[in-house]
Amino acid sequence: MASLLSWFRAPAEREKRIDLPSVQIHDIHSAKDKLPRTLKHLLKANHHDHSIIYHDLQFDNHLPHILCSAYLLGADAAHLNHLYEVESKELEPWKESPGEISEDDWRDFLGKKEYQRAYVQFFGDVQSSYNYGYDWKKVVERFMFQGDQPLVNGLIGGLGHPLIHLGYAYEFNNREVGMEALSLACCQYNFLHKYLDDATYTKPAPFSSTSPRELLDKLADDKRLDGLFQEPGFANIEPLFEKHESIVLEYWNAWSLNNPVEQFRESQEAAVALLVSTVAPGTHAYNFFVCHILTTSHAVRVLLPLIPAKFHLSLVRQWWLLVLAVYVAELRPKIDPDYVDTNLGGKGWAYVEDKALNSDSACDAHYVKGEYDPIIIMGTRANAYQQYEQ
Repeated sequence: MASLLSWFRAPAEREKRIDLPSVQIHDIHSAKDKLPRTLKHLLKANHHDHSIIYHDLQFDNHLPHILCSAYLLGADAAHLNHLYEVESKELEPWKESPGEISEDDWRDFLGKKEYQRAYVQFFGDVQSSYNYGYDWKKVVERFMFQGDQPLVNGLIGGLGHPLIHLGYAYEFNNREVGMEALSLACCQYNFLHKYLDDATYTKPAPFSSTSPRELLDKLADDKRLDGLFQEPGFANIEPLFEKHESIVLEYWNAWSLNNPVEQFRESQEAAVALLVSTVAPGTHAYNFFVCHILTTSHAVRVLLPLIPAKFHLSLVRQWWLLVLAVYVAELRPKIDPDYVDTNLGGKGWAYVEDKALNSDSACDAHYVKGEYDPIIIMGTRANAYQQYEQ
């Protein structure tokens, strides 16, 4: 009965906003100091020279992610230039698309990565038009949040890279990254959007919880998914929905957002736990795909205070759908708090920052992002979550 009553409350609940203060916005567009100007010029150079998807349209350009994360972690201009030089070596120049894109047909090419150049050019032209006057946020508002199937509901395509990119665009008020985010959202648009666009997929679940961790623990023990895949990996996501959509949607609908601010806070803690508490002591085998759960969570945190309120809960639920998909695709690794060594030996967040900038992995975009995001998510709660500081 309680589940049924929760369902009847759902329409009103979806209108709830998640009231959070904005993260600090680093307005590098108008900055005059050397460091932010260096970042701005490097982002512009990447936008001009390198495609956003490369290696047979399989890999994403992470250069904006590592540059922005390193900047936030205290990198100087020389380090940013070094990161650009190293990371850009494996990137590829733009290739012309099969055709152009216009205002009339831009949705006709959704999901077609070979049109990445055409999308970037299209959104750039729109931004420079008289109606928009180089205001990239107006372009995002027009193409991301309007229509019967708004593009915002497809941000978890491509393992959440469009979502991550959009978060950095707003956090640094950068129009080049903003237009790239729109283009990524178009190119990596896939079937996952339908679960947000079609209200019939949201329905009462046979169980419920306000705790993402509790639901993940339950999912880890769900015998219906035993032996589903032989090897972990991104390629498992689409077959998962083809074969066991109903199970995924059970867990998706089971997360109760009665107190959205509190539940979102718990979701961010769960994102950190998924990264650090699924790795056995001494292995340091941190998972590339699980890292995206954390980095997309930070992107959601950036965006919530800045986007229309009617998309707040749907964006958080979209992230939750990605979590479930990645967790099962990665063969449901055990989340064990005992994996985390609580003997820190006096190490704190300064140690984390130093490792992100000066370790052997300092040029690995996922490593640097994975170091920065826990600082923001957990760092302000050092007393309660000190165990994660390693």
